[in-house]
Amino acid sequence: MTLEQIRAKYTELQGVGLKLDLTRGKPSSQQLDLSNELLTLPGAGAFKAVDGTDVRNYGGLQGLTEARALFTELVGVPVEQIVLGNNASLALMHDTIVFALLKGMCDSEKPWGKEEISFLCPVPGYDRHFKITEEHGIKMIPVALNADGPDMDEVERLVAADASIRGMWCVPKYSNPTGSVYSDAVVERLAGMKTAAKDFRIFWDNAYGVHHLTEEKVAIANLLELCAAKGNANRAFVFASSSKITFAGAGISAVGSSKENIAWLLERMFPQTIGSDKVNQLRHVAFLKDAAGIDALMAKHRALLAPKFESVLRVFDAELTGVAEVSWTKPKGGYFISLDVPKGCAKRVVTLAKEAGVVLTPAGSTHPLGVDPEDKTIRIAPSFPSLGDVEQAAKVVALCVQLAAAER
Repeated sequence: MTLEQIRAKYTELQGVGLKLDLTRGKPSSQQLDLSNELLTLPGAGAFKAVDGTDVRNYGGLQGLTEARALFTELVGVPVEQIVLGNNASLALMHDTIVFALLKGMCDSEKPWGKEEISFLCPVPGYDRHFKITEEHGIKMIPVALNADGPDMDEVERLVAADASIRGMWCVPKYSNPTGSVYSDAVVERLAGMKTAAKDFRIFWDNAYGVHHLTEEKVAIANLLELCAAKGNANRAFVFASSSKITFAGAGISAVGSSKENIAWLLERMFPQTIGSDKVNQLRHVAFLKDAAGIDALMAKHRALLAPKFESVLRVFDAELTGVAEVSWTKPKGGYFISLDVPKGCAKRVVTLAKEAGVVLTPAGSTHPLGVDPEDKTIRIAPSFPSLGDVEQAAKVVALCVQLAAAER
């Protein structure tokens, strides 16, 4: 189509009066309905944990043993090395960083807050990770994220030379927003690389560990085991949650790490709380039961999610194939599709889409400080709208990409 034809089609679309939202990876109401049994659990009179703990009372800073057992596969350590929080694993990540800023890690010479420190940030990446480090004045250093994980040549060069680099954000499986999966070779290099800072930490957010979109259940290497084997047992904290498994607003979060890191974390948490919500932990155990129960529930999620992703990809294949400098990921799991448009066009596409009734995540959100230097990456979140709305929204986005590219 010519520019004039595209503009005419876009003007016609503006008159439809669409109101569609693809901004965040929220579960749909149908997905939330899959866990409605939680609303009746643990049930009247069911308030005792396996060890006899009355879950209605104070105590249990680390979380119920049987609830921690639900996360052993996602986190990759025994129950003794897992701590549970409330619904947001982001809160655990945030607090771990704040504790380090105030007190230092278990092997730090001084609190992180006494020095200028920085974090490596694979990009495109997760905006809420970047917001945590931005909030606390931590410098962010972007590194390229490839299909098999971050550019390890660059990562290894940076951490070996700069002792101010104390941490690194990672979403290793079905990464937000690209769907990248870290290869075994990348995980092994992260575990064993030489770092100038002896208290360097990897913040390993396994948010989508069981969130498959195909029948293939992609597996990743166990970072904590590899760190221990390479003499860096304290290098990583692994985070997970049930937020996109059961109720997004009423799940359980978890963090696993070395014995020394977990002892340090519990000591820091002790003045903060008597313990997280054990009633919620007990109801999740009653509902999910075990890893097999989680797998069965996630298969139901996939039945709802996969057609939405397929619909978006089908539209992009039909409408954007052959458009210069335009590409998109085809993830095997997670909650997002990453769409790259011609350089300098992402903000324009987002604006055009909004004016046509489709709200997207702001351009730049996939990069630290909200600045994508090439202005090309847009995160697409198909999970929340209905299947029909998702397809319509994808068509709007595709047309806006065509218009922005033609204008340029």
